[in-house]
Amino acid sequence: MCHIPVFCWISATVLETMLGKVKRRDLPKTLTEMYTHFLLIQTNVKNLKYRGSDETNPKMSASDTEIILKLGQLAFVQLEKGNLIFYEEDLRDSGIDVSEASVYSGMCTEIFKEERGLGQEKVYCFVHLSIQEYLAALFVFHSCVNENRNVLRAVKSKPHSDRVQLSELHGRAVDQALESKNGHLDLFLRFLLGLSLDSIQPLLGGLLTQRRSRSPVPDPQTRRKRRSQSIKKTVQYIKKKIEDESSAERTINLFHCLNELNDNSAVEEIQNSLRSGKLSDKELEPHQCSALAFVLLMSEEILDEFDLMTYNTSVAGHHRLVPVVRNCRKAILNSCNLRVKSYEILASALQSSNSPLRDLDLSNNNLGDSGVKLLCAGLMSPNCKLQRLGLNSCDLRVKSCEILASALQLSNSPLRDLDLSSNNLGDSGVKLLCAGLMNPNCKLQRLGLGWCNLT
Repeated sequence: MCHIPVFCWISATVLETMLGKVKRRDLPKTLTEMYTHFLLIQTNVKNLKYRGSDETNPKMSASDTEIILKLGQLAFVQLEKGNLIFYEEDLRDSGIDVSEASVYSGMCTEIFKEERGLGQEKVYCFVHLSIQEYLAALFVFHSCVNENRNVLRAVKSKPHSDRVQLSELHGRAVDQALESKNGHLDLFLRFLLGLSLDSIQPLLGGLLTQRRSRSPVPDPQTRRKRRSQSIKKTVQYIKKKIEDESSAERTINLFHCLNELNDNSAVEEIQNSLRSGKLSDKELEPHQCSALAFVLLMSEEILDEFDLMTYNTSVAGHHRLVPVVRNCRKAILNSCNLRVKSYEILASALQSSNSPLRDLDLSNNNLGDSGVKLLCAGLMSPNCKLQRLGLNSCDLRVKSCEILASALQLSNSPLRDLDLSSNNLGDSGVKLLCAGLMNPNCKLQRLGLGWCNLT
């Protein structure tokens, strides 16, 4: 996330405030801790501006709590709907008085904004999706611990005598995130889990006091014990999901979730194998491949070369490793029996503004015309910096040539070397390809067309 400007800004704001005032061990260690400190800092800024308070960390007042929870409810409801822009009706539905909306935005200028839409009507939004996701998670967590409600369930509350278990809330959130087709709940899930840690509770003490609970409130020691037990259950549930889940992207996020819960056991096992040089000697299970992918993606060093077939694992394991292309200069995915989802991951990597990928070998995969179409979504991105692409023996046909020609004609196309050997392109396919080759924007210096059924 360090490549996201708003996260850099949030981190800088938090660290600038905390450095020199707290011990190093007390600095934020997780994403949730960073955003929680940011929320407190913005609350302090607001109190200083409107109340003249000069306390560095005043206890959250009742009015602060009310504003944050109403914004949290708005954030959660609209996140479920996939909305980033809200209207006056949406605010009213979350208990926000429209006449006071400007006060909300004025008091929380670094969190919530009021703007004018195309028709000059007032529209509202959070300054970044991640802030909406954090506040949504805070609302859901508060509803559980303060009001004994699991708002993620179809039935939103339980009888007074039956306490909602935190592990139940976590499990439902994990399931919903995995069911999401576009991953729009991934960061929300990480925040929700991170808010459960003991280290967060003192920071949000004023917000998470249980004075409005519907059922008898256990003493603090009992609450900590129950919270710890729930977290252990959640960790085991996530690890089971990592074993069962087939999506490479989803499993990566589940490791981020474990990190928010301060459980790094699976990652440490892989790190120890990497350090000892024993990783190549053992056959990796798919879930171990996901842990390896997480480690390589989180590394501060960019891999010079990533050869997928050097890892001794199954086809499913190889698929779990594909996201590593986001952190390497050269990726060799030769003869890996890649699936459609793998090509989507590759296209996404090529579209990333900070992608280091320059050389990609996909030879001997059943890419086909449909795969080339997916891949070209990345090749045609203005962020793409790929210079060499190997598509030898990828079952390409005439349609693939037309698609590739479109990519070669772009003014920003960085491709210098394209290998299409051993594909049944024929004369008609090469003719279509020439439309791109003859374009003045084309920068191709080498083209491989051996064994392409040309006359």
